[in-house]
Amino acid sequence: MNSAAALSRLWLRGLQRLPITHHHRDPQRLIDAAALEPEELLKQLDTTSDGLTTEAATQRLSSFGSNRVAHERQQSLLEELIVRAKNPLNFLLLFLAALSYFLGDKRAAVVIAVMVLLSVSLAFFQEHCSDNAAARLRAMVQTTATVLRRRSGAPDGDEPLEIPIEELVPGDVVRLSAGDMIPADLRLLAAKDLFLNEAALTGEAMPVEKSPAPVHVRPAAATDLPNICFMGSNVLSGAGTAVVVQAGGATYFGELAGMVIRQRAPTSFDRGVTRFTWLMIRFMVVMVPSVFVINGMTKGDWLEALMFALAVAVGLTPEMLPMIVTVNLAKGAIAMSRKRVIVKRLNAIQNFGAMDVLCTDKTGTLTRDKIILKHHFDLHGRESARVLEYAYLNSHFQSGLKNLLDVAVLEHVELREHLQLDHRFEKIDELPFDFSRRRMSVVLAKHLLICKGAVEEVFAAKLRYGR
Repeated sequence: MNSAAALSRLWLRGLQRLPITHHHRDPQRLIDAAALEPEELLKQLDTTSDGLTTEAATQRLSSFGSNRVAHERQQSLLEELIVRAKNPLNFLLLFLAALSYFLGDKRAAVVIAVMVLLSVSLAFFQEHCSDNAAARLRAMVQTTATVLRRRSGAPDGDEPLEIPIEELVPGDVVRLSAGDMIPADLRLLAAKDLFLNEAALTGEAMPVEKSPAPVHVRPAAATDLPNICFMGSNVLSGAGTAVVVQAGGATYFGELAGMVIRQRAPTSFDRGVTRFTWLMIRFMVVMVPSVFVINGMTKGDWLEALMFALAVAVGLTPEMLPMIVTVNLAKGAIAMSRKRVIVKRLNAIQNFGAMDVLCTDKTGTLTRDKIILKHHFDLHGRESARVLEYAYLNSHFQSGLKNLLDVAVLEHVELREHLQLDHRFEKIDELPFDFSRRRMSVVLAKHLLICKGAVEEVFAAKLRYGR
């Protein structure tokens, strides 16, 4: 204990004053905040346990900006139209249309231009409607946070306020309860049976318990800190009070969002269209001059040879291809919309249909978030009914949050009648899960203790205490 305390003092002594930042994520800053006592952290963030004053919060909001993660900038109609038209095949067709017009073949120029216009307009209309639908869905959801704010000069804080999470700033003190979204990267000041779902960040659907105790051992990653709540996770059960350490784009979730909206790499469909266009251009570079020279030398009419070479160039390029592709992609988008799927980019349909293997994870981020109990074995690998009975008793009598494994065990409702729970068993006590024991136990009448937890810890307890 003395060695750990000495190590903690040495580490804390080396910590620098925590600068309040907003624009850039600093993992070390979260690690440093996790090591401080709550009073010291509040002092360094220039706040109190009753939260910021209204004036200080307003000043910080104007300085740091709103608590928003990176999101796609809303494009104007002209920008959307340019993006949809920016296609190598469209440029090639428009060049041939202009060339046909100047050489007097106005009919061909009009036909080519109309095909390009219809293709671009259809894609623009479909994707613009999809973007608007997605924007309306986002507008329907407004997330708020319960924050402590006080008036300047007031000795105590006012009643907790419900404010949009965009108005949170570093130093705000936030109340957390079941069902709340974590509005920023927070350091816990107090907590009671607080469990979070961090599947959006880590991919693991199992609940994570959080506690306010300072962390004096450097973790492998900032996400392993047990007293830090990360933006993007949500509260499954319990309650807590926390202070905002990082907000907006400086959060771990904000960095992930920034990576998502960066310039997207061309899809396989885009690359295929580009390769096809350059193939057509190479053919034209070879064929058109050859046809022009050979026809001019054999017939002696160089104007007619030029027109014929131009006709060859136009004939090599399938004018209807953009229109055919766009119509088929739009039909796919309409079919998916009937299944309540919004397609924001038409080219994504081709990518989806071209998949050979679709990989999903096992934790519920993309799947059903459900575990099914198929077998129950003892230490020797044999199917054991007693193992299932003990697991059922433990899951049934434990208090607080029941995780996915407990739910899977409790689905065997036939055991309730078989075990005669209401008559044979009575709960005496419970030892909740903690990070030192890494197991939890329930004590039932007739001197029965049922323990579950990390495999190595349970095995060690069996070797230590016997059966």
